[in-house]
Amino acid sequence: MADFRSIVASKKPVLIDFFAEWCGPCKTVAPILNQVAKEMGEEVKIIKIDIDKNPILAQKLNVRSVPTLMIYKEESLLWRQSGVVPKAQLIKALKAFR
Repeated sequence: MADFRSIVASKKPVLIDFFAEWCGPCKTVAPILNQVAKEMGEEVKIIKIDIDKNPILAQKLNVRSVPTLMIYKEESLLWRQSGVVPKAQLIKALKAFR
């Protein structure tokens, strides 16, 4: 959990994608995140966390379905949504928290 805390302590927005290898919609989100990363560059961090490899963290953060996307900044959860989120909506959310 200390590693997670250091990741979300960033002064820039951190977009976290909770996913699973077996999840179909998660495979749809991956290229969207790549496009967001290209477009926003160094303004944000994007982290992928496999819930099957990190079940305690997923449980602690109440991740009940995948994909679940969260935006943190300075250890605060600012935004959260489950399911496939369009690129434009993700970028708008991230820019709101710059």
